Amino acid sequence: MADSSFDIVSKIDHMEVDNAFNQTDREIATRFDFKNTGAKIEKTTEKVNIEADSEERAKAVLEVFKEKLIKRGVSLKHLDAKDPQLSGKIYKISCDLKEGLSTENAKKIAKFLKEEGPKSLKTQIQGDELRVVSKSRDDLQEAMAQVKGAPWEFAVQFVNFR
Repeated sequence: MADSSFDIVSKIDHMEVDNAFNQTDREIATRFDFKNTGAKIEKTTEKVNIEADSEERAKAVLEVFKEKLIKRGVSLKHLDAKDPQLSGKIYKISCDLKEGLSTENAKKIAKFLKEEGPKSLKTQIQGDELRVVSKSRDDLQEAMAQVKGAPWEFAVQFVNFR
């Protein structure tokens, strides 16, 4: 019988992030408590920038964006929000979008699976993903459950289940 496998990755669904961003932008434009506060949100491919006249309004825009991400099924572990910075009269919050499984994080998962997971598992780091291989599909499903249940500081998804 051939080996079964799956890959552990940390990828962002950019379409859902765009949807959350658009919903947040629309809500800022229509909500009464954001009127005349200079609140705005801008997005590039790997960054989201928030601006407002006061620190509280900037934080409120960030909270609205986080709520929309949660509703769209995007993990907040992908969002790395900095503290509000005063720039002239405007408070700015810079949020980086973290994507990809670093070699260091892949090694953490591999070590965790070696110690805690079923003994038949083999792991292999391939770029920004970690391949987990076993003869038993039950062992792979158990490994998935263990990785999901562990408290990682980064988001994990499972792809290419064969």
